[in-house]
Amino acid sequence: MNADLNSQPTTPTLSAHHLQKRYGSRTVVRDVSVEVKCGEVVGLLGPNGAGKTTSFYMIVGLVPLDGGNIVLDGADITRLPIHERARMGLSYLPQEASVFRKLNVAENIQAVLELQVQGGRPL
Repeated sequence: MNADLNSQPTTPTLSAHHLQKRYGSRTVVRDVSVEVKCGEVVGLLGPNGAGKTTSFYMIVGLVPLDGGNIVLDGADITRLPIHERARMGLSYLPQEASVFRKLNVAENIQAVLELQVQGGRPL
């Protein structure tokens, strides 16, 4: 059987299952699940306060989750810090003001990518 090397994987590249987040007695995210395949673009829609940003922050590692799990390319990354997730290819670029204000978006991204290798080894 010949595999097409250019075909997309049949399993999700990123999956989050049953995410939950509480602040004190207030549940702000309840049972959120999402699967994103390689090359797919996904948006989260909902009213203010629905938990969209918190769900995203849990996936990228900015906010610890209280329940559920996150898998990237078959590896459970639920407890990994944000910098280790970034090394695996999962990163976050905030929409707030640019890190380098005089650079455009593409130049800001390139500047961050150039910092990923220092002295011949990943940061």
